[in-house]
Amino acid sequence: MEVSLEVAQEKFCKFKDKHEAMEIGIRVGLAYLSNGVVSSPLEGFTKLKINKRKKDGREYFSLMFSGPIRSAGTTITCGSIFVADYIRKKMGYDVYDPTEEEVKRTVVELYDYHERVTNLQYLPSEKEIEFMISNLPVQIDGDPSEKWDVSNYKDLDRIETNRLRNGVCLVTGEALTQKAPKFWGKINKFYKDYDMEQWQFLE
Repeated sequence: MEVSLEVAQEKFCKFKDKHEAMEIGIRVGLAYLSNGVVSSPLEGFTKLKINKRKKDGREYFSLMFSGPIRSAGTTITCGSIFVADYIRKKMGYDVYDPTEEEVKRTVVELYDYHERVTNLQYLPSEKEIEFMISNLPVQIDGDPSEKWDVSNYKDLDRIETNRLRNGVCLVTGEALTQKAPKFWGKINKFYKDYDMEQWQFLE
C-alpha cells in the first residue's frame, strides 16, 4: 500500500500526469501482491477512469478490469481494489455513489453472464451483489467482452457499454463476494491503521 501510494505521488519517477501516476501505482500494487508472475497488472487491470459523482460532481475512481484478472487469484484481486482505494483516499478523491440502476445493472449482468457465457465459480445472491456494490468505495467497471448485451438496465450514462463485461462479473462474483470473509480476515487487523474504515462494511 505504501509503495503503491509513493509511486502515485511520483516519489520514484515522474509521469506525464497525475492520472498516469495513480494508474501505475495501482499496477505496482497488483504486481507486488501477485509476485509479478501473471499478466493481471497489465491485462487484467486495464485502466483507471475518473468519473463524477451524481450528487455533487466530485471525482471518484472507476477501476476497469478484464478477464485476465482471474490469473491474479481472487483474494489478490480484492487486495488490488483495496490498494486502489487507499490511493484514491490519499490522493483526495471521493467515494463512488452508485445509483439504484447501476446496482441493478451489476446484478443482471452477473446472472446473464452466468447463464449465457460461462458458469461463474461463485454466483452471489442478488442481495449479496446489491450490498457489495452499494458499499464499495470505488466503481468496478470493464470493457465489453461478449457479443451479448445485458438483458436490462441499458444505456446508463456512467457505464459506457451495454454488452456483458467479463471483468466486472469475475471481480464482483468470484473475488469480492466469494472472498469477502477471507479478505476481511486479512485486513481487519490493520485497516484502521491506514484510515480505511470505509471497508468495515465487509464485516
